[in-house]
Amino acid sequence: MASRWTLSGKKALITGATKGIGKAIAEEFLSLGAEITIVARTSSEMNEILKDWKDKGFTASGITADVSRDSDRKMMFNALETKWQQFDILVNNVGTNIRRKATEYSSEEYDQILNTNMRSAFDLCMLSYPYLKKSGSGCIVNISSVGGLTALKTGAIYAMTKAALIQLSKNLALEWAADNIRVNSIAPWYIRTPLAETVLQNQDYLKSVLSRTPLNRIGEPNEVASAAAFFCMPAGSYITGQCLAVDGGFSIFGF
Repeated sequence: MASRWTLSGKKALITGATKGIGKAIAEEFLSLGAEITIVARTSSEMNEILKDWKDKGFTASGITADVSRDSDRKMMFNALETKWQQFDILVNNVGTNIRRKATEYSSEEYDQILNTNMRSAFDLCMLSYPYLKKSGSGCIVNISSVGGLTALKTGAIYAMTKAALIQLSKNLALEWAADNIRVNSIAPWYIRTPLAETVLQNQDYLKSVLSRTPLNRIGEPNEVASAAAFFCMPAGSYITGQCLAVDGGFSIFGF
C-alpha cells in the first residue's frame, strides 16, 4: 500500500517553484521522496530556497531561466541534459495575469500572457516528451485556473490561455497514452499566494470572493500541491486527461 502513495525514486521538473503554488508543489514532492529540478527567473531567490531544502536533506537543484522565452527554454534543456537522461514528471506551473477589460490590452501585454502561460507550457511538454517517454511512466501536470472553466470579471486573455492548458492536457493525454505518459491539469480558485494577497487585501473584494465559494475560505498552496502529487503517484496511475478544480466549490456554485 505504501508504495502506491509515494514519489520515491521519481525525478520532477517544476517551473516557477520559488513561491506560491509552485513552491508548495516542490516541497510536497520532496517530502514524498522525489528528486526535483526547479526553474525560476531570479537566481538569488532560487539559491536561497535550494540551500534550505538541501540543509533538510532533500535532493534539489535549479536552473535560472525565463520560460516565456524560446531561447531560455532551449537553454534549460541543454543544462538538464548534463544532469538527467530521463525524468518522470513535468509540472507547468509558471503563469501570469494582467487584470484588464478585454478592450484595454496592448499587443505587448497580449504577447506576454500568451508566451508565459500557453506557449511555454506547450513547448516544455514537447521538449520533455523524449525524457518522459524514456521514463516509462511519465506524468505532466499543467496548472490551469477556474478562469479556464468559467467566466470571471476581467482577464479574458488569461482565461483563454488557461482554457487552452486544459484542452492541451486532454489532447496530449490521448496522443501520448501509448507511451505511458499521463497528462492532467489542475484548476485552482483563489489560493493564498503573494500574488493573490495583493488583490484580496481589498476587503469588499474578499467578501465577494468568499460569497461565491461554498467552503467560505481562501485555499492554501499545499491543497493544490497535494492534488498535483496524487496525479503523479502510482495511486493515480489510471487517471489521465482530467482537470481537477481545487476551488472550494466555486466552479459548481449555482443560484
